[in-house]
Amino acid sequence: MSLKENIEMVKDELNSEEKFFENAVKTERFVKKYKNALIGTVVAVVVVIGANALYTSNMNKKIVESNTLYDTLITDATNQAAQDKLKVLNPDLYDLWKLSQAIASNNIDNLKILKSSKAVAVSDLATYEVASLEKNPTQMNSYSVKQDAIYKELALVQSALLLMNEDKIDLAHDKLSQISSTSSLYKVSKMLMHYGVK
Repeated sequence: MSLKENIEMVKDELNSEEKFFENAVKTERFVKKYKNALIGTVVAVVVVIGANALYTSNMNKKIVESNTLYDTLITDATNQAAQDKLKVLNPDLYDLWKLSQAIASNNIDNLKILKSSKAVAVSDLATYEVASLEKNPTQMNSYSVKQDAIYKELALVQSALLLMNEDKIDLAHDKLSQISSTSSLYKVSKMLMHYGVK
Protein backbone atom coordinates (compact mmCIF):
# COMPACT_ATOMS: atom_id res chain seq x y z
CA MET A 1 0.00 0.00 0.00
CA SER A 2 1.41 3.36 -0.92
CA LEU A 3 1.79 6.34 1.32
CA LYS A 4 -0.79 8.25 -0.67
CA GLU A 5 -3.35 5.48 -0.19
CA ASN A 6 -2.60 5.37 3.53
CA ILE A 7 -3.10 9.11 3.83
CA GLU A 8 -6.44 8.86 1.95
CA MET A 9 -7.53 6.01 4.22
CA VAL A 10 -6.62 8.00 7.34
CA LYS A 11 -8.48 11.05 5.97
CA ASP A 12 -11.57 8.94 5.30
CA GLU A 13 -11.37 7.47 8.79
CA LEU A 14 -10.98 10.91 10.35
CA ASN A 15 -13.89 12.23 8.28
CA SER A 16 -16.13 9.38 9.40
CA GLU A 17 -15.11 9.85 13.04
CA GLU A 18 -15.69 13.58 12.69
CA LYS A 19 -19.18 12.94 11.30
CA PHE A 20 -19.88 10.47 14.09
CA PHE A 21 -18.88 12.98 16.76
CA GLU A 22 -20.79 15.73 14.97
CA ASN A 23 -23.94 13.55 15.00
CA ALA A 24 -23.34 12.69 18.66
CA VAL A 25 -23.13 16.40 19.52
CA LYS A 26 -26.30 17.13 17.54
CA THR A 27 -28.11 14.29 19.30
CA GLU A 28 -26.90 15.51 22.68
CA ARG A 29 -28.10 19.05 21.93
CA PHE A 30 -31.48 17.71 20.75
CA VAL A 31 -31.90 15.61 23.90
CA LYS A 32 -30.91 18.55 26.14
CA LYS A 33 -33.23 20.90 24.31
CA TYR A 34 -36.26 18.58 24.35
CA LYS A 35 -35.46 16.61 27.51
CA ASN A 36 -38.63 17.65 29.35
CA ALA A 37 -40.85 16.98 26.35
CA LEU A 38 -39.30 13.53 25.82
CA ILE A 39 -39.67 12.62 29.49
CA GLY A 40 -43.24 13.91 29.44
CA THR A 41 -44.04 11.83 26.37
CA VAL A 42 -42.61 8.66 27.90
CA VAL A 43 -44.50 9.29 31.17
CA ALA A 44 -47.72 9.97 29.26
CA VAL A 45 -47.37 6.74 27.26
CA VAL A 46 -46.76 4.75 30.45
CA VAL A 47 -49.76 6.38 32.16
CA VAL A 48 -52.04 5.70 29.18
CA ILE A 49 -50.95 2.07 28.97
CA GLY A 50 -51.40 1.64 32.73
CA ALA A 51 -54.82 3.33 32.71
CA ASN A 52 -55.95 1.19 29.78
CA ALA A 53 -54.85 -2.00 31.54
CA LEU A 54 -56.65 -0.92 34.71
CA TYR A 55 -59.80 0.00 32.79
CA THR A 56 -59.81 -3.33 30.91
CA SER A 57 -59.29 -5.25 34.14
CA ASN A 58 -62.10 -3.33 35.81
CA MET A 59 -64.48 -3.92 32.88
CA ASN A 60 -63.69 -7.66 32.84
CA LYS A 61 -64.37 -7.84 36.57
CA LYS A 62 -67.65 -5.97 36.08
CA ILE A 63 -68.71 -8.35 33.27
CA VAL A 64 -67.92 -11.44 35.35
CA GLU A 65 -69.80 -10.05 38.35
CA SER A 66 -72.78 -9.06 36.17
CA ASN A 67 -72.95 -12.54 34.64
CA THR A 68 -72.80 -14.12 38.10
CA LEU A 69 -75.67 -11.93 39.29
CA TYR A 70 -77.65 -12.73 36.14
CA ASP A 71 -77.13 -16.46 36.71
CA THR A 72 -78.29 -16.00 40.30
CA LEU A 73 -81.47 -14.26 39.11
CA ILE A 74 -82.17 -16.99 36.57
CA THR A 75 -82.15 -19.60 39.33
CA ASP A 76 -83.80 -17.39 41.98
CA ALA A 77 -85.87 -14.57 40.50
CA THR A 78 -86.94 -13.40 43.98
CA ASN A 79 -83.39 -12.53 45.09
CA GLN A 80 -83.88 -8.79 45.68
CA ALA A 81 -80.24 -8.16 46.66
CA ALA A 82 -79.04 -9.60 43.32
CA GLN A 83 -81.64 -7.53 41.46
CA ASP A 84 -80.57 -4.30 43.15
CA LYS A 85 -76.88 -4.96 42.61
CA LEU A 86 -77.36 -5.90 38.93
CA LYS A 87 -79.50 -2.81 38.36
CA VAL A 88 -76.64 -0.61 39.59
CA LEU A 89 -73.77 -2.61 38.07
CA ASN A 90 -75.22 -3.28 34.60
CA PRO A 91 -78.58 -1.57 33.91
CA ASP A 92 -78.85 -2.97 30.36
CA LEU A 93 -78.45 -6.57 31.53
CA TYR A 94 -80.93 -5.87 34.33
CA ASP A 95 -83.46 -4.59 31.76
CA LEU A 96 -82.88 -7.73 29.69
CA TRP A 97 -83.60 -9.89 32.72
CA LYS A 98 -86.74 -7.85 33.49
CA LEU A 99 -87.82 -8.29 29.86
CA SER A 100 -87.44 -12.07 30.07
CA GLN A 101 -89.50 -12.10 33.27
CA ALA A 102 -92.20 -9.86 31.79
CA ILE A 103 -92.46 -11.97 28.63
CA ALA A 104 -92.62 -15.21 30.62
CA SER A 105 -95.46 -13.87 32.76
CA ASN A 106 -97.16 -11.81 30.00
CA ASN A 107 -96.88 -8.76 32.28
CA ILE A 108 -97.95 -5.91 30.02
CA ASP A 109 -97.34 -3.24 32.68
CA ASN A 110 -93.65 -4.19 33.04
CA LEU A 111 -93.32 -4.44 29.26
CA LYS A 112 -94.71 -0.91 28.89
CA ILE A 113 -92.11 0.33 31.37
CA LEU A 114 -89.35 -1.45 29.44
CA LYS A 115 -90.38 0.29 26.20
CA SER A 116 -88.39 3.27 27.47
CA SER A 117 -85.27 1.23 28.30
CA LYS A 118 -81.91 2.68 27.27
CA ALA A 119 -80.98 -0.75 25.89
CA VAL A 120 -82.19 -0.45 22.29
CA ALA A 121 -82.89 -4.18 21.82
CA VAL A 122 -84.85 -4.38 25.08
CA SER A 123 -86.91 -1.32 24.14
CA ASP A 124 -87.60 -2.73 20.68
CA LEU A 125 -88.63 -6.17 21.93
CA ALA A 126 -90.81 -4.69 24.69
CA THR A 127 -92.59 -2.52 22.12
CA TYR A 128 -93.24 -5.55 19.93
CA GLU A 129 -94.46 -7.68 22.85
CA VAL A 130 -96.89 -4.99 24.07
CA ALA A 131 -98.40 -4.64 20.59
CA SER A 132 -98.60 -8.41 20.23
CA LEU A 133 -100.19 -9.06 23.63
CA GLU A 134 -102.69 -6.23 23.23
CA LYS A 135 -103.50 -7.44 19.68
CA ASN A 136 -103.52 -3.82 18.62
CA PRO A 137 -103.18 -3.40 14.83
CA THR A 138 -102.27 0.30 15.14
CA GLN A 139 -99.39 -0.41 17.50
CA MET A 140 -98.29 -3.38 15.41
CA ASN A 141 -98.35 -1.22 12.29
CA SER A 142 -96.35 1.59 13.91
CA TYR A 143 -93.80 -1.00 15.10
CA SER A 144 -93.52 -2.59 11.64
CA VAL A 145 -92.74 0.73 9.92
CA LYS A 146 -89.74 1.40 12.18
CA GLN A 147 -86.59 1.14 10.08
CA ASP A 148 -84.54 -0.95 12.51
CA ALA A 149 -87.31 -3.05 14.10
CA ILE A 150 -86.06 -6.50 15.07
CA TYR A 151 -89.32 -8.33 14.38
CA LYS A 152 -90.43 -6.16 11.46
CA GLU A 153 -91.61 -9.00 9.19
CA LEU A 154 -93.26 -10.88 12.05
CA ALA A 155 -95.10 -7.69 12.99
CA LEU A 156 -96.30 -7.38 9.40
CA VAL A 157 -97.65 -10.95 9.47
CA GLN A 158 -99.38 -10.39 12.82
CA SER A 159 -100.78 -7.08 11.62
CA ALA A 160 -102.14 -8.80 8.51
CA LEU A 161 -103.75 -11.53 10.62
CA LEU A 162 -105.41 -8.92 12.83
CA LEU A 163 -106.66 -7.11 9.74
CA MET A 164 -107.98 -10.40 8.28
CA ASN A 165 -109.91 -10.98 11.51
CA GLU A 166 -111.49 -7.56 11.01
CA ASP A 167 -112.35 -8.47 7.38
CA LYS A 168 -109.92 -5.87 6.01
CA ILE A 169 -108.51 -8.26 3.46
CA ASP A 170 -107.07 -5.70 1.05
CA LEU A 171 -105.14 -4.00 3.84
CA ALA A 172 -103.95 -7.40 5.07
CA HIS A 173 -102.67 -8.30 1.60
CA ASP A 174 -100.92 -4.94 1.40
CA LYS A 175 -99.12 -5.71 4.69
CA LEU A 176 -98.11 -9.18 3.52
CA SER A 177 -96.79 -7.84 0.22
CA GLN A 178 -94.30 -5.67 2.17
CA ILE A 179 -92.39 -8.75 3.33
CA SER A 180 -89.13 -9.14 1.47
CA SER A 181 -88.56 -12.19 -0.71
CA THR A 182 -85.35 -12.83 1.25
CA SER A 183 -87.22 -13.02 4.56
CA SER A 184 -87.81 -16.34 6.28
CA LEU A 185 -91.47 -15.33 6.55
CA TYR A 186 -91.88 -14.78 2.83
CA LYS A 187 -93.42 -18.23 2.23
CA VAL A 188 -95.76 -17.74 5.18
CA SER A 189 -96.92 -14.40 3.75
CA LYS A 190 -97.49 -15.96 0.32
CA MET A 191 -99.49 -18.81 1.86
CA LEU A 192 -101.60 -16.38 3.86
CA MET A 193 -102.25 -14.33 0.75
CA HIS A 194 -103.13 -17.43 -1.24
CA TYR A 195 -105.00 -19.54 1.31
CA GLY A 196 -106.22 -16.72 3.53
CA VAL A 197 -109.58 -15.12 3.07
CA LYS A 198 -109.75 -13.29 -0.25
